[in-house]
Amino acid sequence: MSDKLRVGILGATGMVGQRFIALLENHPWFEVTTVAASPRSAGKTYEEAVGSRWKMDTPIPESVKNLVVHNVNEVEEVASHVDFVFSAVDMSKDEIKAIEEAYAKTETPVVSNNSAHRWTPDVPMIIPEINPEATDVIKYQKERLGTKRGFIAVKPNCSIQSYTPVLTAWKEFEPYEVVVTTYQAISGAGKNFKEWPEMVGNIIPYIGGEEEKSEREPLRVWGHVDDEKKAIVPLGEDTITITSQCIRVPVLYGHTAAVFVKFKKNPTKQQLIDAMTSFSGEPQRLQLPNAPKQFIQYLEEDNRPQVTLDVNYENGFGVSVGRLREDKVYDWKFVGLSHNTIRGAAGGGVLCAELLKAKGFITKK
Repeated sequence: MSDKLRVGILGATGMVGQRFIALLENHPWFEVTTVAASPRSAGKTYEEAVGSRWKMDTPIPESVKNLVVHNVNEVEEVASHVDFVFSAVDMSKDEIKAIEEAYAKTETPVVSNNSAHRWTPDVPMIIPEINPEATDVIKYQKERLGTKRGFIAVKPNCSIQSYTPVLTAWKEFEPYEVVVTTYQAISGAGKNFKEWPEMVGNIIPYIGGEEEKSEREPLRVWGHVDDEKKAIVPLGEDTITITSQCIRVPVLYGHTAAVFVKFKKNPTKQQLIDAMTSFSGEPQRLQLPNAPKQFIQYLEEDNRPQVTLDVNYENGFGVSVGRLREDKVYDWKFVGLSHNTIRGAAGGGVLCAELLKAKGFITKK
């Protein structure tokens, strides 16, 4: 029998579910043994259920093609076959909250790409290099759920990945006011150009709910575990304020951010570059399988970062930064780029699960 942990993918037929499956092919620690989706896909093989809707650049892994799709709503049945699950279900927020808690109560850890539990006080929202200590709140969540090993952990929105790590690297210089505009790929909506032809040669200056997430979620990532409240308390806006605009652009993969920052201290350009490029965290220290060796790279060329050249930096798990310049109104400005379905979505979930395994939160049943 394999020593690998048995993984289930909830919402396995959607774009993020597909990305989970592609990323987990030949993973050294995890093996996809169970796929679950809506009742209309249940009973089919995974290959039949996905059909022509497979959106990854690589083919469906042979090990997954013939897995029979389970009904995601049959919680006990799905949970009986796995050690933990990744959640990428397409449901309403209330339905997602309920089904993820139901899985957790079967003593099955849930690592979720969904936004439903990002503001549940005792659910950690993790960028592994930034706030691995957020896992400390899991013990309080288990008390609430009445579980011994079941819990939920989430990753934040893909829109914040191209600038939140940079601001974290600059913490010593005390950034306190940030203006960010994100230029977001269509895969962030789970679509490609075939499914969304009106995006060809077009820009849409609105993505529902995205600006609030871009402004608020970094504050929770930077928060702390309060043992009295048994909750994560977000960093206050009196410490740092972020205002954002989020724009959908005709790019398949890659979220780009144009960012302006004010600091309480007065860093030099070289200090800012050094802080970024030397920034690392628990994934690097623990040498997790998908940890980027260098989390943030700085590109000196005036025309970088570019999606076509840089989106797959560190296999899509790294962040690329360029155009760091002094500003007339703010102190400094830069452009950041991250892969929205790898670092931003499924890959961020996989790295989170690797951290949780390394810290002993995810084990064999």
